Amino acid sequence: MKKWTALSMLLALPAGAAVAAVPYGSMPSGFERPEIRTAPIAGVHNQYWYNYKADILEAEKELISDLRHATDREDRWDAWDEWAVEVTDADKDYVKEMRKKGYRSGRVTVG
Repeated sequence: MKKWTALSMLLALPAGAAVAAVPYGSMPSGFERPEIRTAPIAGVHNQYWYNYKADILEAEKELISDLRHATDREDRWDAWDEWAVEVTDADKDYVKEMRKKGYRSGRVTVG
């Protein structure tokens, strides 16, 4: 199989399949988990959506590697903190690019 075919198949996976390998059960208590988008803004599947998904996958791979090499509680906390920062940055970048294209992420305010 060609590299591009394999890459396109990987990127076509649903977002839920991409996050299944992350050991959320080992997340430190009191740690706030950032929201990971499961659907693109306005339902538009474009290069920015696929870049976002790739960034999330990369952050998760780094998290798993960092957790595997962690020797104490502080190392584990640092790994989760780094993951949260990377996920947040990926989301900010994605939203920024979509805004440039004229798409807005929905926000509902009640009250």
